[in-house]
Amino acid sequence: MALRLVNVNFKARDDQALGRFWAEALGWGISSEGPGVTNVEPEGVVWPDPSAICVDVVTVPDPETVKYRVHLDLATTSPAHQAELVARLKDLGATPADVGQGDVPWTVLADPEGNVFCVLEPREMYRDTGPIAALVVDCADPRAMARFWDEAMDWTLHEVNDDHARLRSSKGVGPYLEFLRTSGAKTAASRAHLDVAPYTGDDKAAEVARLRALGATVADVGQGDVPWTCLADPEGNDFCVLSLR
Repeated sequence: MALRLVNVNFKARDDQALGRFWAEALGWGISSEGPGVTNVEPEGVVWPDPSAICVDVVTVPDPETVKYRVHLDLATTSPAHQAELVARLKDLGATPADVGQGDVPWTVLADPEGNVFCVLEPREMYRDTGPIAALVVDCADPRAMARFWDEAMDWTLHEVNDDHARLRSSKGVGPYLEFLRTSGAKTAASRAHLDVAPYTGDDKAAEVARLRALGATVADVGQGDVPWTCLADPEGNDFCVLSLR
């Protein structure tokens, strides 16, 4: 048994407005599975598809303003492309963000609701990822996080050391999932989290039990009676196990 990473999920004050921003930013289309939910997906892709980890934006009554433990890195193909993308994102409503990055070759921005993300300088390893180069998770122990997520999903572990770990779909397509050592413990619920899903025919309850045996814990984020299961990884990062929609 194994799970696959299918979405990054953002809580929002206005899912439609934030969804439009990310659709324009990524060059993707918009759909909706119900009121208060905007799905941002590549045109023509049948969800779920490992070549594109999609973006779900969900309206919640009061999305907290907290330091995000999950952020997106966007890929570029040349210095000119990087400059053009940054300018276009600013025109769409993104603003410069200072997270203490100092003098770095990438550009740190925040979307219209304050979600920080990075526009990377051209990097060879991200040449075939699509517009999202990586989903980056801040953590205290990349090695421990890599062990958990490597067991949780059918993704391939590409690199792990004391400061950084990197996984990618076993099919060798789409963005990377990266764990980056940062200082400071998690102190509040994050406004961004990962969604995983079982393969067709697999038992979601059995997958949840397997995750708990690996060190995940049940999480209550006020979700109520829902068809998905909210868990937290060993460092307390919320994530959801979905049923295929």
